[in-house]
Amino acid sequence: MILFLSITTNQKEFIKNFDDEGNLTSEGWMLNNKKTDFWTFYYPNGVIKKKGHYSNDKKTDYWYFYAKNSKLLREGSYKNDKANDWWIFYSENKKVKCQFKDDEKNGYSLIYQNNRLKKAEHYKSNKKVGEWTSYFSFKRDNPNVKF
Repeated sequence: MILFLSITTNQKEFIKNFDDEGNLTSEGWMLNNKKTDFWTFYYPNGVIKKKGHYSNDKKTDYWYFYAKNSKLLREGSYKNDKANDWWIFYSENKKVKCQFKDDEKNGYSLIYQNNRLKKAEHYKSNKKVGEWTSYFSFKRDNPNVKF
């Protein structure tokens, strides 16, 4: 059984959803029975799982995703519920920045280790079409790419 608490202001409602144990699972705004504006989702331990914006029940704008220990896992932009533009993925001593279009890698993927660019790849429609194994070769071939 899912419980919820709502506060109504005009047509928009602020909703809080709880699991059977009474833990807050999510909170955010609803408009015409659809998620809108800012939402936050939680793990059962109360740590934020993800947060971002909705428009007409679809993810939009910038989102953040976290592990159960609050460590940031990834962040990036949505448009119409699909990953678009730059996304950043985090792991131990590694960071990957990827360009997406409609949930597919489409553009550059830059792989950093200890905050230094170690490798770069280029994708079109989720297929790798280019690869560079050094910062210097990547910059030589792609002088206008800003990162």
